[in-house]
Amino acid sequence: MKVLLLNGSPHKDGCTYTALCEVEKILKENGIETEIFQIGTDPVAGCIACGACFKSGKCFRNDKVNEFIDKAKEADGFIFGSPVYYAGATGQISSFLDRVFYGRTSIFAGKPGAAVVSCRRGGASAAFDQINKYFTISKMPVVSSQYWNQVHGNTPDEVVKDIEGMQTMRTLGSYMAWLLKCIEAGEKSGISKPNDEQPVKTNFIR
Repeated sequence: MKVLLLNGSPHKDGCTYTALCEVEKILKENGIETEIFQIGTDPVAGCIACGACFKSGKCFRNDKVNEFIDKAKEADGFIFGSPVYYAGATGQISSFLDRVFYGRTSIFAGKPGAAVVSCRRGGASAAFDQINKYFTISKMPVVSSQYWNQVHGNTPDEVVKDIEGMQTMRTLGSYMAWLLKCIEAGEKSGISKPNDEQPVKTNFIR
């Protein structure tokens, strides 16, 4: 089993990374393979809804989005981390996830997901809600913790001093590992994913 952790911060070893590492530590202790995927500092273009990916399976922009999608196909769970920018997730991770999820529910359905946000002081709840919406539109079980998955601090050293926040990350790692093992046990006992109905779309303007 493998969990793919996405660092949506331009700072490779910053506050968000510190939180993700705390989750990763617990996952590894539970025998779960992990990988932290860095978005980095290169500009990330937003989705233009051209539909090219429906034909080729890849975005026509040959960047890290396609690299992540390839890894996502083999992953069993996901944790997406972002610092808080003006009470929301970063523009980079928003554009990134818009393109990653567009038309790709089949890759993510049934796989657990969780959001992690870091902030100096405020705006964490709004950013947290924003990221969770990618899960709840993609048939993904949402993994929770003892509190909303957030850490506070302006530097990695300050984040480590957020005792409750770090404990929340460890609890998140424990419940992600537990759910993955439950899913694996269910599959081995013959419990399969639901048979989805053919999607129906209802437009409000006719």
